[in-house]
Amino acid sequence: MAVPQERLDPGPLTVHGDTAAYDNLLTPSALAFLADLHRRFDARRRELLDARAERQATWDAGALPDFRADTRAIREDAWQVAPIPAALRDRRVEITGPVERKMIINALNSGAKVFMADFEDSSTPTLANQLDGQQNLIDAVAGTIAWRSPDGRDYQLAANPAVLVVRPRGWHLPERHFEVDGEPMAGALVDFGLFVFHNARALHSQDRGPYFYLPKLEAMEEAALWNDVMAHAEAELDLPRGCMKATVLIETLPAAFQMDEILHALRERIVGLNCGRWDYIFSYLKTLRGHHDRLLPERGQVQMTVPFLKAYSELLIQTCHRRGAFAMGGMAAQIPIKGDEAANEAALEKVRADKLREVHAGHDGTWVAHPALVAVAQEIFDRHMPGPNQLQMLREDVQVSRCQLLAAPCGTITRAGFDNNVEVALRYIAAWLDGLGCVPIHHLMEDAATAEIARAQLWQWLHYAGDVVSDCVPLEFPDGAPIDMALFDQALAAHTHRLRESAHPGAHRADDAARLLADLTHADQLGAFLTLPAYAQLA
Repeated sequence: MAVPQERLDPGPLTVHGDTAAYDNLLTPSALAFLADLHRRFDARRRELLDARAERQATWDAGALPDFRADTRAIREDAWQVAPIPAALRDRRVEITGPVERKMIINALNSGAKVFMADFEDSSTPTLANQLDGQQNLIDAVAGTIAWRSPDGRDYQLAANPAVLVVRPRGWHLPERHFEVDGEPMAGALVDFGLFVFHNARALHSQDRGPYFYLPKLEAMEEAALWNDVMAHAEAELDLPRGCMKATVLIETLPAAFQMDEILHALRERIVGLNCGRWDYIFSYLKTLRGHHDRLLPERGQVQMTVPFLKAYSELLIQTCHRRGAFAMGGMAAQIPIKGDEAANEAALEKVRADKLREVHAGHDGTWVAHPALVAVAQEIFDRHMPGPNQLQMLREDVQVSRCQLLAAPCGTITRAGFDNNVEVALRYIAAWLDGLGCVPIHHLMEDAATAEIARAQLWQWLHYAGDVVSDCVPLEFPDGAPIDMALFDQALAAHTHRLRESAHPGAHRADDAARLLADLTHADQLGAFLTLPAYAQLA
């Protein structure tokens, strides 16, 4: 029987939108499970978001992040996380991507140890995208997922697929299509709730979790909330306590000062921490937006070898291995460059160098964005990490201070770097508004993090003009020309025209994207997330 365009659950949970194709997903019992999660945990979630805003206000007023005095004992005491399941003890190469059907099949078949199915930064949260993704994962867990391309090619699961790990949305993102008692649900609870309700028992029977990546955390209390959500779900679904496992992305500057605390809050179910490098750079910009001496040079110069990023990654390795948890490396976003063998080889060499840095530093695994990079990364880790992980590498040589985590690197801002930020932010936002959250731009597979860095840097460079800033990064082009709003407006108009006339994803949303990027850039304060105002513009 067809479901009406707007349906009501027997309880006061309302689902807005066309759900006619999702009867088997949005069952009364599944919706009741979601409503229960909301009523139990959403008030606490909102309190934690308020606490984020309060901390940010102190940093905007001149304070700087630091290690917490009230949790010193957690950092200094000897303790370990719970044993890691067999399925997650070797994670040398992980592939990530949106919950699109073909992507899921290709990623699970890629040869990677783990596939992170992403409801967050590489997915645009339209209702259809989110619900299709849930159905796709149900089929993947059942082993029945298949897809036929328009040219008649068939895709299906091969033997020994990658271990599935799901990334729900961050605590800050709403899901307006699901309302409980007249309030929108958290996207995180919708993503998590639907996935575990339909798949947790099957995954547990396969010794496959369920397992999760948790994004955008800023404090141990936010990790503790996830721990309680999972514990409650385990009890409601008659699963053993602690069978749900999590890896936390350390992709915010505040979280870098609470890595021990986050591990401790999730100690019965955490498996490791991950260097979410691109979001981390964005968080550095956002957290320190009130500090004009923390200027960053153009995006291409902020590599993992600069001191503040090297310190963050090495502290993550040391912290994880001390506690018996894995330290996962960051993303290689390169995609194959067809028709130019020399350029393709140069791109692959960058991947090899980055993965070599990670494995020598002590990381237990790494991320790639494209199946073609799995073998490249695996060859490096196989050669230099013969065992399943590097937990034995304690990195006792690492001594990381607050100053090291906050130190801005030297560099420049070139015309090409400025222009690239305008182009990438515009093209990504346009594609995102058109429903595509994973976008190939200049031979890199970009998600929201890159656009966040690009638009945050533009804001920083343009709004710091005329103020006293670090001598380390001149706030002008190398030829002495100024960086100002007139230049930004001119570049935005030019790129908008090119995008409008192109065949790039989201070309017909070019004007909408330009208005949003202009609003974010001209605003007096750097906005928290571009996906929040962009969400209001989704169809």
